[in-house]
Amino acid sequence: MKQRVLVIDDDHLVADTLTLIFQANGYDSEAVYSAADGLVRARSFIPQLLLCDVTMPEETGLQLAEKVQHEMPNCKLLMLTAYASNASKVEQHASRTQRPIKLLSKPCRPETLLREAQALLRIA
Repeated sequence: MKQRVLVIDDDHLVADTLTLIFQANGYDSEAVYSAADGLVRARSFIPQLLLCDVTMPEETGLQLAEKVQHEMPNCKLLMLTAYASNASKVEQHASRTQRPIKLLSKPCRPETLLREAQALLRIA
């Protein structure tokens, strides 16, 4: 069975491109474009990995991550950001929840993205 990756980013081009990268590398991957839609889709898709932009309108990726982690404690988190200032927010969230969260800067190379995703998915 393929591992499932749910990509959430308000930039449709980014979300769709990341989804295609995962699909081309053997993952079952879907894209949504808001945190609210991400939570709804996560409930039915049940991803092993949530790949989420940190900064989105209305609800942040970290707010979404907290909800997903509460409902799906085995789901791993890989966050993306174009803003260096988000690093401390992600670190604070990870220390508060005591769950591994990896943060990558946008843009990132597909090889880096896949390597970090695979590393997270190997964590029990």
